[in-house]
Amino acid sequence: MKPRIIVCGLGRTGYKVFRLLRQQGALVVGIHHQALPGERAGDVIVGDLHAASTLKAAGIQQAHTIVIAGGDDALNLRIMMQARVLNPRIRIINRFFNTSLGERLDHAVPEHLSMSVAGLAAPVFTFAALGSQAIGQIKLFQQTWPIHEEYIDENHPWLNRKISELWADRTRMLIYYMPAEGEMDLVSALVSGQKLQLGDRLIVGAQPRVRCIRRSMIARLLKILTSLRHFQKHAEAVVAMSIVLLVIIAIATVIYTSADAAVSVIDALYFAVGMITGAGGNDKVVENAPSSIKLFTVLMMLVGAAVIGLFYALLNDFVLGSRFKQFLDAARIPQRHHYIVCGLGGIGIKIVQQLHASGHDVIVIERDTNNRFVNTARGLGIPVMHGDGSFAEVLKASNLENAAALIAVTNDDATNLEIALKAKALTPKVPVIVHYADPDFARMAQQVFDFETVLSPAELAAPAFAAAALGGRILGNGITADSLWVAFATLITPAHPFCGQRVRDAAMSADFVPLYLETNNQTIHGWDLLETSLSAGDILYLNMPANRLHQLWRYTPPQVMVS
Repeated sequence: MKPRIIVCGLGRTGYKVFRLLRQQGALVVGIHHQALPGERAGDVIVGDLHAASTLKAAGIQQAHTIVIAGGDDALNLRIMMQARVLNPRIRIINRFFNTSLGERLDHAVPEHLSMSVAGLAAPVFTFAALGSQAIGQIKLFQQTWPIHEEYIDENHPWLNRKISELWADRTRMLIYYMPAEGEMDLVSALVSGQKLQLGDRLIVGAQPRVRCIRRSMIARLLKILTSLRHFQKHAEAVVAMSIVLLVIIAIATVIYTSADAAVSVIDALYFAVGMITGAGGNDKVVENAPSSIKLFTVLMMLVGAAVIGLFYALLNDFVLGSRFKQFLDAARIPQRHHYIVCGLGGIGIKIVQQLHASGHDVIVIERDTNNRFVNTARGLGIPVMHGDGSFAEVLKASNLENAAALIAVTNDDATNLEIALKAKALTPKVPVIVHYADPDFARMAQQVFDFETVLSPAELAAPAFAAAALGGRILGNGITADSLWVAFATLITPAHPFCGQRVRDAAMSADFVPLYLETNNQTIHGWDLLETSLSAGDILYLNMPANRLHQLWRYTPPQVMVS
């Protein structure tokens, strides 16, 4: 029997999840605070999302899974507790912006899975910036692999090539196969020696590569010179006041030595510095001096106190305030082949972390000096420029003309468009990736403005929420020709429907694609994987259409699906 699923909170992400689940044939009921046009009353329950009466009206006591998809962490937490009180066995898919809280709940609450829209969407933004037209992602071997679609046209290098020739490559995972004519699953195509024909589509996962950066001595020298240029810009006031202070000390020293031939330059300098800084000095220098010199000394004490006070204030602001940090950030701005991230929100910081972990140079432009992620970025050694990315001066200061790509991911769609348009006006050749919240308008924006990529986090994350609701902890997902497929790991138990079967036979009968197998402390891939017989204790990593998961539901309790 297919599970009954409740989707609570039908905002952009929630409603997309609701429609995807219904499209895959699941028994799904939505809960929202207001009626939705075009939806029947029985399909969407209207009321307070966390109220017991609303949850009961949606069938919480008979439901298998609830997806809490609202954007308010506090409200989602209340809904989760109310749902668990009403149905202690219900499985909960919970959306959390605070990922650390979500991880704690996953450990503390049974059958609870927290998911983050930012965490799901950020890798696709990253892949787009790196030049990959990713349609999804999959986690394999402790890495997140981008998934893209290969459309076989007359110029494609794989045309008329056997699919089996692509199967053994360890840096590539074949995910799904859609022939232009007829129907055939991927494993059957492998076994039968099927060739890729014109119009065929193949979904492929590509192993990400970590870039190793080696900077030459010339590059390091240029970096030092650039740092000096930025030092002059950010420390002009401190340098100017330092020059004024040195000039005053020099004038006082010259006057003291010229007034009394018996006073050495060292003694005069020592007295001048002590007098101006207030530290004291050798008073014998002016003890027998004429009244004019004594009046000059009084004047120098007053002027010196004012200058020293201003100098200490500027120096303190530069070192302990934001000026020094701005100087360090400006000095570290990459010269070329770097990625500019405008907006340091939940998605922005994850993009920054992923690009940095892959060995790429990154610079952040953030308008809010009190942004909570600024210190996180600086802790990675990433420069943060405080400014508005829609201003030409700010973009030029980030060396836009030599950048690899610009990613506009602020929380305001209009600002993202303005940044992207300004960047294109300044440097048309630099690729631009734009965040746009509304999925429909994201597609329109890409068409109208001809940006490289315009992505909607709701559209990117919704398939993962839907896949998690349908089948345990998901390793990856994607949508192909309106069909949702999911990748996951399943533990083979004695009662499992695949136990005792060869992987090839099970895959052909159940329409799944095996990725790899963990058995007896070893990992099996490629052709050996297809010929291996499954036994109890094995963990099989596979992907299959979401609407075929009911084959496992009949025989396998949810807990045998593992991550």
